Amino acid sequence: MFSPSKKHKQSQHGSLSSHSLPSHSLPSHSLPPHKEMHHDSANDVSEHSHEHHSHEHDGAHCSHDHAHAIQDTAPLELTANQRFNWLINGMDCPSCAGKIENAVKKLPEAKQVKVLFTTEKLVVDSDVDIRAAVEQAVKKAGFEIKETGSTSQLPPAANHWKTFSPILILAALMFISLGISKVSVPAGKIAFIITTLIGLYPVATKAIKLIRSGTPFAIETLMSVAAIGALFIDATSEAAMVILLFKLGEVLESYAAGRARRGVSALMALVPDQALLVKDGEKRTVSAADLRSGDIIEIAPGGRLPTDAELLSPFASFDESALTGESIPVERQQGEKVAAGCLSVDSAVQMKVISEPGHNAIDRILQLIEEAEERRAPIERFIDRFSRIYTPIIILFSALVVLIPPLFFAGSWETWIYRGLTLLLIGCPCALVISTPAAITSALAAATRRGALIKGGAALEQLGSVTTIALDKTGTLTEGKPQVTDIETVENIGAETLLALAGSVESGSHHPLAKAILNAAENKGVTIVEAEHRKALAGIGVEGQLSGQRILVAAPGRLPENTLSAEWKQKVTELESSGKTAVAVMQGEQFMGLIAMQDTLRQDAIDAIRLLKKQGVEAVMLTGDNPRAAAAIASQLDINYRAGLLPEDKVKAVTELNKKHRTMMVGDGINDAPAMKAASIGVAMGSGTDVALETADAALTHNRLTGLSEIITLSRTTHYNIRQNITIALGLKAIFLITSLLGMTGLWMAVLADSGATALVTANAIRLLRIKSQK
Repeated sequence: MFSPSKKHKQSQHGSLSSHSLPSHSLPSHSLPPHKEMHHDSANDVSEHSHEHHSHEHDGAHCSHDHAHAIQDTAPLELTANQRFNWLINGMDCPSCAGKIENAVKKLPEAKQVKVLFTTEKLVVDSDVDIRAAVEQAVKKAGFEIKETGSTSQLPPAANHWKTFSPILILAALMFISLGISKVSVPAGKIAFIITTLIGLYPVATKAIKLIRSGTPFAIETLMSVAAIGALFIDATSEAAMVILLFKLGEVLESYAAGRARRGVSALMALVPDQALLVKDGEKRTVSAADLRSGDIIEIAPGGRLPTDAELLSPFASFDESALTGESIPVERQQGEKVAAGCLSVDSAVQMKVISEPGHNAIDRILQLIEEAEERRAPIERFIDRFSRIYTPIIILFSALVVLIPPLFFAGSWETWIYRGLTLLLIGCPCALVISTPAAITSALAAATRRGALIKGGAALEQLGSVTTIALDKTGTLTEGKPQVTDIETVENIGAETLLALAGSVESGSHHPLAKAILNAAENKGVTIVEAEHRKALAGIGVEGQLSGQRILVAAPGRLPENTLSAEWKQKVTELESSGKTAVAVMQGEQFMGLIAMQDTLRQDAIDAIRLLKKQGVEAVMLTGDNPRAAAAIASQLDINYRAGLLPEDKVKAVTELNKKHRTMMVGDGINDAPAMKAASIGVAMGSGTDVALETADAALTHNRLTGLSEIITLSRTTHYNIRQNITIALGLKAIFLITSLLGMTGLWMAVLADSGATALVTANAIRLLRIKSQK
């Protein structure tokens, strides 16, 4: 049985290092904070009653449980005493990340090395201070490196002159060489040789660095061999064109990488560098990195929060679209928590800092994005493995093409060397390597814009294969805010008395049913006296002592046999048949009456189910509520249901569904977390608990159920896009492989084909950023 009263251990992840990464969870305060947990029902009164006990003794909300989730989901687990972070500049495609990893992994002191391409970060774990050695290794591999802390920092802005000047200079030299060749062919050849050598120098230098750092089959190596070989067989103009087109291809890849990172950079830019600190009645501007939990800050109208904070002003509106995708400002009351990056809409407000540097909501989302790179899709891992053996095979094949015809069939050495060099360039795997990560990165960015966080390529791929969705009821299909609809009492007992008795043991609880009873009592002006010794009775309900008498609130079905007369049992049946949840109130051994509550469907629930069915996805509702109330909700949605389920029953139900269907579990409470883990893929509603968000493979921060259909559409479209990209990459190579062997295409066409394939693959992947949701 899960309950906030069971305190969880704080994760020790990264605790030994000042460079340790932030906690991996989305904070509950980064999302609508109206509840800590949900359980479905009167049948689950025994579960929600655990919460009463915790509030009596602790007076606090559920502590954050991340230890188990991090162990299960965090690829970047600290493996040494210290963690160091750097920003890397100069990575054009994911293969660059592999080159850097290879270079740093050769250091014996490096226990774990990971390059996070999307955020341009290098993370290294070591027992000793390894910074100088790492920086030297990365520079030797031909990349720029800058040390940073674990907090989010924007990568350096692109230097456009540095990016385009080599191409412009090389193009100018090409035109000059072409002009000279029109006047004098020998002089023109010399000019083309000089142009080639000028363009080749940085490429060959980087190739040598990469060979030394453990990456012998890099594209720079292939280009250098092809260009030098072309010079030797007197194809000087083509050698220069090869280098020029290669430089152009690098710019295209850099553009693709920039588009992929743009969403991440925009997310980082949401958090201001400075804050207005209020201390001892004075205000002064300080660095956001210097803020600590408990500090008081002031946010001007139109200003963004530099950290997670609690509202001290009586009332304020915040634009939370950066986190939720919803453009309508959200009204917050005093004491409510607001996430970093949110914008104060209409007034200056004072707030209390509640997060440490590097641990705010934006940092945690960025951490999820970084982790997403680790959870690569199966197809992406396959392409990665394929490309590792593909390039050496092409090099071997090119060598055979050069040697076999001249040695065994009296072919021309010059002709077959030329064709072998052409094949070598066709063997460049750039377009193939970028085909999958470009599509996945674009899809994840598109999902984030829509208020959906998908934890990696593997989860994205699984979403598209879902055929059945299991949904929790309270807080997922319904608003999670039930209201008291009926109060049925025994003779001589008033409705106010019954509410007072029930409220005495429900006082302090954040469970939806308890809050409904307390709200009804408040509306009727009933004074609540808290019961003593409140505690949960496993499988029964919640009880306490009031004026020396035992007060029990429980589901009618959990009461001792013969407690209810036939007439009262009939009333319970009538209430439950109309979709209501009933709880019975006992004073001592005396039955006092029933309180019935009803939740309302989310406004978009019917549309969401319709869209899912249109996609061929069947839905089933799993709830702890009574069967009659569940049937009423299910009939409105026209879906199947299973009722009266405890958390372990939900796990069994999901496991059973998984045997026949690819099943997604959607929920928002602690009791949903085990079922999410058991499903093929788990999706948390954004208003849910930290545990649910940690366990889930994806989260809908906007709380729109139609988002389920959107992310399934996105997944299926992405998978189709990847297949297109692979077809483009391999199809063009196959065509030019044949035409090159037949002598129909030359060196510069081979490079143009590779650069063209990279451009087409990139453009095709970027289309995912503009995908429209199904209506």
